[in-house]
Amino acid sequence: MKIFSCQQCGQTLLFENTQCQRCGVKLGYLPASGVLSALLDEGESYKALADADATSRWVYCSNAAHRVCNWLLPAGAETTLCECCELNRHIPDLADPGQQEAWQELEFAKHRLVYSLHRFGLPIQQGLRFDFISTNRPIPPGATASTGHASGQVTITTDEADSAEREQHRVDMDEPYRTLIGHFRHEVGHYYWEQLLQADPQRLQGFRDLFGDDTLNYQQALQQHYEHGPAANWQAQYISAYASSHPWEDWAETWAHYFHLVDTLETAHAFGLSLQPQAGVDAVMAMTADIDPYVHKDFDELLNRALPLTFAVNSLNRSMGQPDLYPFVLSSKVKDKLRFIHNLLLEYR
Repeated sequence: MKIFSCQQCGQTLLFENTQCQRCGVKLGYLPASGVLSALLDEGESYKALADADATSRWVYCSNAAHRVCNWLLPAGAETTLCECCELNRHIPDLADPGQQEAWQELEFAKHRLVYSLHRFGLPIQQGLRFDFISTNRPIPPGATASTGHASGQVTITTDEADSAEREQHRVDMDEPYRTLIGHFRHEVGHYYWEQLLQADPQRLQGFRDLFGDDTLNYQQALQQHYEHGPAANWQAQYISAYASSHPWEDWAETWAHYFHLVDTLETAHAFGLSLQPQAGVDAVMAMTADIDPYVHKDFDELLNRALPLTFAVNSLNRSMGQPDLYPFVLSSKVKDKLRFIHNLLLEYR
């Protein structure tokens, strides 16, 4: 994620900010231009200082009233929801105490996901929808009570927005990493497999050459994984143990990790980070985040910056007594899979 500047006073701003802490001006995100803008209140609407069209006027998404969105839409639009919030099919029952906070956490992660989808130039309005489901409440018709994906419908259960519950799930599943943004990135990976690969014979064959035969029985493969665990040498072929369960899960896991690496590298680029280790003579650990990973074409140059960055942030986390931020090792086979996704997404940028 990049950082922004207040057009009124120059204060550094973050993606979710709704008000500048220095000058107090209201802020709103312009999705078409990818800019967080200072707003001039004109009563019924706002003028966005970052908007090149001085005649345009904007209003907040109606979900701003619930403190879950800061995106803008044109004044006079037929809808009251921004394009990101329009993707929701079911939201938590706000009459249930605690669900407001859960929804906020879910939306923060989803908005960051949609930001990335925009930057990659990926199609969004082609059947992608989100259900945020509380398993403690009646399940809406047509919805499911577990996190997952089915034909464009992404379900995230609200217990995943509870850090204690999510950590317990991580321990129970013996996972090294479990986050809300990780769930979103993984589940939309399934959606984009259907959108980008399923109907394209050439792309599908390229996928099968790297990830394996997707026609293998999915339910049987998952049952085998949960009953017997991954192969002893899974680390040589897969980004995670779960990725070894079936080619579809390998794709979704690898897709999510590509997003992880690109987004962290974009943040490093936004802050102008540079690494020059003071110990050792390994030149590959030096790095300058001088590329925009969303548009950079050379995958190896991207990876050569991302890996030293993950090593550094892992070390910073350990200094604070925290687990590694990125507790994964990228084998040669995993790098090839990441490269396949990189080259695929280049076609849309």
